[in-house]
Amino acid sequence: MSPDEGRARGSWSQRGAAFGIWYLRTVTFLNFLSAVWVSFGNDIRRHNSAEFFTPYLLTAGFASAAFSLFLSVTLRRGKRAAWILNLVLSGLLTLLFAFGMVAAPEFRGHVQNWVSLVLTALFAVALVAGRREFAAKGDRANPKLAAAVAAGGLLTASLLAALLVTVTNTAAGPSTFVQRWRYGLMRLVSLAADDRAFPEIATPNWVNVAINVLSTLLLVAVLWAAFRSVRSTEALTADGEERLRALLARHGDRDSLGYFALRHDKSVLFSPSGKAAVTYRVVGGVSLASGDPLGDPEAWPGAIEVWLAEAREHGWAPAVMGASEEGGTIYARHGLDALELGDEAIVETGEFTLDGRAMRTVRQAYNRIKRAGYTVTIRRHEDIPAAEMDRLLRLADDWRDGETERGFSMALGRLGDPGDGRCVMLECRSGSVGEEAGEKAGELRALLSFVPWGEKGLSLDLMRRDRNSENGLMEFMVLELIQRAKEVEVTQLSLNFAMFRSVFERGSRLGAGPVLRLWRSLLSFFSRWWQIESLYRANAKYRPIWEPRYMLFEKSTDLLRIGIAAGRAEGFLEAPGLPKWLNRKHLENVR
Repeated sequence: MSPDEGRARGSWSQRGAAFGIWYLRTVTFLNFLSAVWVSFGNDIRRHNSAEFFTPYLLTAGFASAAFSLFLSVTLRRGKRAAWILNLVLSGLLTLLFAFGMVAAPEFRGHVQNWVSLVLTALFAVALVAGRREFAAKGDRANPKLAAAVAAGGLLTASLLAALLVTVTNTAAGPSTFVQRWRYGLMRLVSLAADDRAFPEIATPNWVNVAINVLSTLLLVAVLWAAFRSVRSTEALTADGEERLRALLARHGDRDSLGYFALRHDKSVLFSPSGKAAVTYRVVGGVSLASGDPLGDPEAWPGAIEVWLAEAREHGWAPAVMGASEEGGTIYARHGLDALELGDEAIVETGEFTLDGRAMRTVRQAYNRIKRAGYTVTIRRHEDIPAAEMDRLLRLADDWRDGETERGFSMALGRLGDPGDGRCVMLECRSGSVGEEAGEKAGELRALLSFVPWGEKGLSLDLMRRDRNSENGLMEFMVLELIQRAKEVEVTQLSLNFAMFRSVFERGSRLGAGPVLRLWRSLLSFFSRWWQIESLYRANAKYRPIWEPRYMLFEKSTDLLRIGIAAGRAEGFLEAPGLPKWLNRKHLENVR
């Protein structure tokens, strides 16, 4: 086959897939519309009886709308199981329509029947033409799970329906629980049960609607179980971690976020040559990579292609959080779009100074803490005795803000692992002045931990302080590290990531446009909960070099899904979990 023939075949395949997806989206809209527009819905239902029939899945109502919506979503994600189900159903329906047109002459007299036949047949043909676009695999456990959800859900929903009927039944005659349960069950499995079969039951219309809603929810749950993607991949193994550390040893100075690839909740894929790797985590059907690929930049494309191939194989949405401009450019060459997230604050320790008018406020705050007698100890993790590290672990856990350990793209997620011996710990202790304020001299009040960034750099990982300690300790510790960088032989520091930094900076300038000012106001409002602006202000005081960081994505329609997955990975969106005292060892489980 020539290249031109291959491109033509690929074009027809993509067009067929697109037609099938948009057909289901249109049917979904019409089904929802018919559910709220009573006369329109009644027309559709009448056309599904007597001498009329409607195209594939156009049956009116919330349940049919939910069914077609779910199938359109799963088809857009390339699910093979959804393609098979749609092809079988539409193919059988096409044959049934064709047989009806041949066997019943009265059906041929209605134009709508011909339209329905043609549309259903076109949908089936489009699926056949686009078969190459639907190759994503589902989880092998899906059939069993779907059966369990269907059985358990139907039993639970039918009992709830029976309870509703029992409470609201206004019929004069007596009725048994079995009769009420059968009535609720029939309402669950059909849009409208035959009320003549249940003369002893009379319920308000809202009860029937509520039971139909239960039916829709049950249908969605069964479909989700049947078509869900593989939820996870193999976590980072000891061999994989060893290979990643070898890549970091050779190329770790390229990306300040490189060391965070060693998180134990990430998976890794290597390029065919083994000279580069992409680390990622699957969250909510999103394959979420972070930072740049590790290793030799010339081998990055090979690792990215392997990662994208796996995402498409399982129907995951590929996304990258926190890529640098260099890494983002390589990702973009593989079909991903870029969106600037914010900037990373980088301080060159040799060029930093506290002198000058611009640093006056920072200098005064630093001197205030220093006069209070606070001192900072700087040492590598490998130099901290085990018993002392255990105590630091307990304090770091107690001082954590909230129940959830946050961080993914710029956090290691652990403390005290023997393999992280080159990490740097800063410990701030109170002095004699602090003792007069109720503190013991030499008492530990705050911690900072940095991970290696190549041979001469550090990246901020963890920040903890006693909530009762004096404000300004974190800034004091960072300034101490900058001024004493030679003790740990580093020349550059990567501090916190400032999300949407350019908006805050440009939005406050004279002449900023109304759209930019509105965007800045919105971000300032949300900063009350997520500290967006405060992180920018905290970093800006060091007058750092700002390095932009990007989010990469394949389809703009996946942005909401990617945002939710990123929020879950970073710890901002979290399902309720165990109490803190039952989950205490999350930082100690690596020792």
